[in-house]
Amino acid sequence: MKTARIAIIGGGLSGLYAALLLEQQGIRDYVLFEARPTFGGRILSVFPVGMDQTARDTSDAFDRFDLGPTWFWPEMQPQLDRLVDGLALERFEQHDAGGMIIERSPHEAPLRIDSSYAASPPSMRLVGGMNSLVATLREKLSQDRLAVGHRVKCVRHAGEHIELDVEDPDKRLIPYRVQFALLAVPPRLATATIDFTPALPDSISRAWRDTGTWMASHAKYVAVYEKAFWRDRGLSGEARSAVGPLAEIHDASMPGGSAALFGFFGIPARTRKLVPEQKLLLHCRAQLKRMFGVEAGQPKAELLKDWATDPLTATAADFDAAGGHCAVPKATVASGPWHGRLAGIASEWSARFPGYVAGAIDAATTGVREAIRAAPQPRIV
Repeated sequence: MKTARIAIIGGGLSGLYAALLLEQQGIRDYVLFEARPTFGGRILSVFPVGMDQTARDTSDAFDRFDLGPTWFWPEMQPQLDRLVDGLALERFEQHDAGGMIIERSPHEAPLRIDSSYAASPPSMRLVGGMNSLVATLREKLSQDRLAVGHRVKCVRHAGEHIELDVEDPDKRLIPYRVQFALLAVPPRLATATIDFTPALPDSISRAWRDTGTWMASHAKYVAVYEKAFWRDRGLSGEARSAVGPLAEIHDASMPGGSAALFGFFGIPARTRKLVPEQKLLLHCRAQLKRMFGVEAGQPKAELLKDWATDPLTATAADFDAAGGHCAVPKATVASGPWHGRLAGIASEWSARFPGYVAGAIDAATTGVREAIRAAPQPRIV
């Protein structure tokens, strides 16, 4: 049986940042398991497949568009801001200068409003997409402590330790023994995919199960263009529609890279599931053409990510979820066998920024502090 002092279950931002905090404290006796083949979790910055190889070779560092979280707000989220600065990541302000398009009814032409307001405080983005944060964090960690394609199936209390059954990419179960587990997966997903033995207290299990996973019910669409033609017309790229399929649209252009618009779907996850992807793309192009003109209906590449169909993000409960931020559940167990054995550190467990990128940093900081306190360094005899 393999052993470690601390196990981190999940290789999204909270898991990777927890690993960084441990290493900064001189703790390398940990292991991080990520079920996906790559790190990042709900942070997903993608290069459009539809663009030719020449474009990929010259602009790949810039032409990565966020299909998960996109923005952060330095003035409100100083801890995340300091991390971005410390990692020397390049940032830029979300483009929102210019008019806005409103579509109120299928029976009325879209309306241009030239009194578009600027966001305050401004929304910031990262050059190369939010995944640049994930990639830079990963590079700073001890690579032999990280395991992708490894899914934790069972977390079992075993007296002085807890044991994990971990499925590797070849479907073999590998047993691990640790002192403490940091759950860097959303609460609802943890209860749905991990067998806790003995079971978690009813109050904890119910609260985690009832906590919606941020992004799980959402879908995003990106249309990539040669140039930001809407800016030439004095438009911000921002739009709202009561017609759809996209309810909210923004400029997704990347400095030094391609121009782009992206939108959040306004139709429910259960309805989207019934529509073939190519038909959804067709409706998105038609909407952009309606709202921004003929050029908008002819993107050089498109991206679509429906998080509700991602089994490592969403559960069946997320198909009917409203998609908003939920009440924050307790991240630890106050009594019984699981007391002092595990802590939730995904963004949903953040008391300050639940569901946001900054929440992952906040929750990981609190969870690592608890892990170090509850799982002291073993004494050498």
